[in-house]
Amino acid sequence: MMIASNRSHDRFATTRWSVVMHLAASPEAGAHDALAELAQRYWFPVYAYLRRCGHAPALAQDIAGAFLQRLLRQFRGSATGAAHGHFRRFLLGELNAFLAGDWRDTPEENAAVDLAPPADLEDRYRHEPTNSASPEAAYQRSFALEVLARARKRLRSEANKTGHMDLYEALERYLGNDPQPGILDELAPTLRTRPLALLVALKRLRQRFRELVGEELADTVTSAEELTAENAALHAILHGT
Repeated sequence: MMIASNRSHDRFATTRWSVVMHLAASPEAGAHDALAELAQRYWFPVYAYLRRCGHAPALAQDIAGAFLQRLLRQFRGSATGAAHGHFRRFLLGELNAFLAGDWRDTPEENAAVDLAPPADLEDRYRHEPTNSASPEAAYQRSFALEVLARARKRLRSEANKTGHMDLYEALERYLGNDPQPGILDELAPTLRTRPLALLVALKRLRQRFRELVGEELADTVTSAEELTAENAALHAILHGT
């Protein structure tokens, strides 16, 4: 899934990772809140990495929670963050540093923010194709899949709000794959429309999906150039190139 990245530079002034980079050294709450939002979004890649390292589900969840809380406490927008560039690379670098330290002896501290783990972490881990990969490969693929999952969830929500759920549910499986010949002809009568209208609707859904993927990914970078590079990297991760 490739996304368009020819937006203006101003678009990135308020992305969550840009806010973290620009404000983290100040006493303002904006950077902390932006980083907390990103941490909450990307629990699963951290969890997948820890599971591939050999940790049992409950322990992997505990370590992930401790790591994300420590990240929120200690991050101050230093050169460390800037050196890591986009959020995907930064998060993995910080996780490796955390695991290399004395994390097992870390005393319990009051939570910096309420970061509740997603309820389906282990179920997702067992069903997504990450359990035969190296820890880093599992992390990279899980991060990319999280971007797509968030975009897909937003697309479904938009369809629901506009009263097009029947159409969306019929075409959702073809967002990334072309339907077999004759499929749209079979679907058209059940949706009380014509095959050509379904083809147009599918093209519009795909376009909107690409836009939403772009919006999700843009929140993890600070510039159009980084977005282009990150898009290419995630495309390579998903397609094994």
